[in-house]
Amino acid sequence: MNNKPTLGFIGLGLMGKPMAAHLLKAGFTLWVHNRSQAAVDELVSQGAHKANLAKDVAQHADIIMTCLPDSPDVEACVLGEDGILAGAKQGLIVIDHSTIKPATARHLAAALAARGMHFLDAPVSGGQIGAQNGTLTTMVGGDAGALETARPALEAFSKSITHIGGPGAGQVAKCCNQMMVAAQMAAMAELLILARKAEVDPQKVVAAIQGGAAQCWALDNKPQLLFAGNRQPGFKAYMQVKDLGIVMETAKELGMPLPATAANTQLFNAMMALGMQDLDNSAIVGVMEQLAGVELL
Repeated sequence: MNNKPTLGFIGLGLMGKPMAAHLLKAGFTLWVHNRSQAAVDELVSQGAHKANLAKDVAQHADIIMTCLPDSPDVEACVLGEDGILAGAKQGLIVIDHSTIKPATARHLAAALAARGMHFLDAPVSGGQIGAQNGTLTTMVGGDAGALETARPALEAFSKSITHIGGPGAGQVAKCCNQMMVAAQMAAMAELLILARKAEVDPQKVVAAIQGGAAQCWALDNKPQLLFAGNRQPGFKAYMQVKDLGIVMETAKELGMPLPATAANTQLFNAMMALGMQDLDNSAIVGVMEQLAGVELL
């Protein structure tokens, strides 16, 4: 007998589809919904159940996970006419893995709490590779008890799960994460092109500094792809720009400056202007190539 909760998953993109697949592999009953039907059909072939609308997912599921592009998408999915609340029952737990505004997460948490339900903002880090390998880092805001109920499901695709605090706290942590990711990518791009401009082998530079204080996730995972001429996502640059916009807006709400992040935001905006929006965020090296007048390869 399967005593596991019935799950729902809405948003089956580069991140959501492999996350949902891990839930199936872990033995959960899963209802799925997505605008593009190809991803739904693929998961149905693996044992998932198809739902035509978000409210249909809610009619079946005890816990629903969402992984959507931006704040308005999550609001519409939860609160819209055919959204989750339209079909939900008391006690439902909604876990949002999108990267959205902390203020939006708090608003949704309050709306669900008024109906006897829980909303956890649980953005993830680790990119498409982490989603595929089931090694995502999950940072959670919201009710600790609801998190413990949902933890076995989250463990299907997470290597670590950290309860940050109340509603919105998970998204604040994700803001901090995206600040660091942007800084690493920008610094990596600059050092690679500096080495090339100085006629020093950037591959040897990376090999040297990885063993010291400069060691970081970006240097461990991205240079060999770039050296192979691979700038495909990964994590698309336009999503990095969207996330940095959330960071800067949140900082403005708090009345604090973020000078380094502001500069990195400008560099990523330059990627958009150069038509690189669908490349990996590490392809910011292309902006430095333009500025320095030298190519990495």
